Amino acid sequence: MSDITVNAEQLTQSVQQVLQAAGSSVTEAHQVAANLVMANLSGHDSHGVGMLPRYVDAVLEGGLQPNTGIKFIMDLGTMLTLDAQRGYGQVTGVQAMELGMARAKQHGSCIMTLANSHHLGRIGHFAEMAVAQGLISIHFVNVLSRPVVAPWGGGDGRFGTNPCCIGIPLPGEAPFLLDFATSRVAQGKMRVAHNKGQRVPEGYLIDEQGRPTTDPGVVVVPQPGGMLGALMTFGEHKGYGMAMACELLGGALSGGGTWHRQADNARAVLNSMLTILIDPAKLGTADAFAAESKAFIDWLRQSPPGAGFDHVQIAGEPERAARVARERDGIVVDASTWQEIVDAGRKVGHVIA
Repeated sequence: MSDITVNAEQLTQSVQQVLQAAGSSVTEAHQVAANLVMANLSGHDSHGVGMLPRYVDAVLEGGLQPNTGIKFIMDLGTMLTLDAQRGYGQVTGVQAMELGMARAKQHGSCIMTLANSHHLGRIGHFAEMAVAQGLISIHFVNVLSRPVVAPWGGGDGRFGTNPCCIGIPLPGEAPFLLDFATSRVAQGKMRVAHNKGQRVPEGYLIDEQGRPTTDPGVVVVPQPGGMLGALMTFGEHKGYGMAMACELLGGALSGGGTWHRQADNARAVLNSMLTILIDPAKLGTADAFAAESKAFIDWLRQSPPGAGFDHVQIAGEPERAARVARERDGIVVDASTWQEIVDAGRKVGHVIA
């Protein structure tokens, strides 16, 4: 089998059909499929349709509960504590954001925790929801799955890729949208690289013996003895500190829990998230915010391009450019990933045409 190129609509339909076969309603299956495909369109294949086989396995194992919504644990108006009950994160995350955004528009701000969600996907999706309504959005997320990231100074995986995301609406400009894993690179990007038979740059990985390696397979396929290697945090001790903050704020504060046990082979990926939403229009600084943000963005863009660059970009621009290109040219899915998707469909009795 060779790589395939498929348009977004066809890919969404194929993924939706597998999700329905795995037990999701038509509405849920479409929402999850569209979210995964949007990640591919945005250039983040790590969070795209390649996750489908893991979702199917998680449903079959019982770690992911289709057709499950959020449950209120506590509601103080400007503070919400929610439980996702292991439902699809692409659904429960949106439900939580809709509640939080309504409160932020009403009160000026909202602090919200969402615990026990299955994989939330690309966290930038939730920030995009917020900035579209003129809201600032800050997210700290932990990952309860096999620990694949090493602490700074450590020699094995002790926590997950623990993403952080900040969305800021910019008056008269496209929004600032910063979305990053606290690991040097997302775990899903290692899966994609492994499936493509690629090596990765030095400094990203250590193997199961704690030695530097450029083979992404060490965090994708169990090595001899069933061990896995680990990703490194970005920025050495700084990324490690951010990863800890995400674990403590996303996991401990939400009640969803932190990772402090031996790894297992369960396929479910559980996320918990702290979200802070702010309505800048209610701070009384709207005019200054508009003027100063424009002046700063203009100042950045006046910088002459450095070696190897065409121009200075603002966080969110690469994703928007990728969407234009992939909507036009189609989404390339590598042969190994596509075979995994086809096999996932067969597990639930669906044959992808």
